[in-house]
Amino acid sequence: MSSAVRFHDQHAGAAGLSFRDDVIAGLSLERKRLSPKYFYDRRGSLLFEAICRQPEYYLTRTEEGILAAAAEEIASLVGPESLLVELGSGASRKVRLLLEAMRPSRYLGVDISRDFLLQSTRRLAADYPWLEVHAAWADFSERLRVPAGVEGRRAVAFFPGSSIGNFAPAEAEAFLARLRQALPPGSGVLIGVDLVKDRRVLEAAYNDAAGVTAAFNLNLLERMRRELGASVEPGNFRHRAFFDAAASRIEMHLVSQCPQTLVVDEHRFAFARGETLHTENSCKYSREGFQALAGRAGYRSSAVWSDAEELFSVHYLSSD
Repeated sequence: MSSAVRFHDQHAGAAGLSFRDDVIAGLSLERKRLSPKYFYDRRGSLLFEAICRQPEYYLTRTEEGILAAAAEEIASLVGPESLLVELGSGASRKVRLLLEAMRPSRYLGVDISRDFLLQSTRRLAADYPWLEVHAAWADFSERLRVPAGVEGRRAVAFFPGSSIGNFAPAEAEAFLARLRQALPPGSGVLIGVDLVKDRRVLEAAYNDAAGVTAAFNLNLLERMRRELGASVEPGNFRHRAFFDAAASRIEMHLVSQCPQTLVVDEHRFAFARGETLHTENSCKYSREGFQALAGRAGYRSSAVWSDAEELFSVHYLSSD
């Protein structure tokens, strides 16, 4: 098998990938907000990988431990010769814990960051010469389409990192329903879900002492300057992340430290001192709460694994 990556450009013409339009629309709202998908330019993707190495950020190491322990059981649920679709492939480190056990016939990495996607899939192709590797540059939060020629008789979508938490519960339900329609009949979803826990543990994970998460959040403003020519001073904003218990979610914001105006083309957006730009939600679930949500999207829970401290969970959802 050649180590070349088959690249599928699903970016062109995708309305959800118009950074400029979404920035203008989001900053025009009474309560300014942007989608967290725009964190992930090349620098943002590298910063997120650094976040995953911070001692406060339990999510990555805990999920990796769960996947390593459950790999053989996961492989038996998925079955041989499947198509493995990784959503938000990033550095594709976690999927390596599954590849040898699962031995899929094909791998499809899907990510919004083109350069990071190509880098990670090329490494996979080189390290697993028996694996047919495909890369789809796409915004899977808007639409997922398995490229022609990649389809398998059975597929499993791998969605790690509790990225499902970036959707509000109703949005997460709709996303899972769309995913079920996009995959072949009888396919499954292997998904990481962060669990509700002590506020101090949650808030520390999004406010690491090294300030990496703050840099990641502020990079959104840097990206506006680099790509849109926006007139904005990132130093006039600070990172804020807190747990909203009523909504069961971490919220991330950029807080204006002074009265200022952010300019994109002819559009001017005034910020009062203390006003925020809402950049991310990360919803937290109980096991039962997430299983109920998945059930409403048309799935049944086939298995769920967690760590001894009940910090994190991994669910295998079946659509048959």
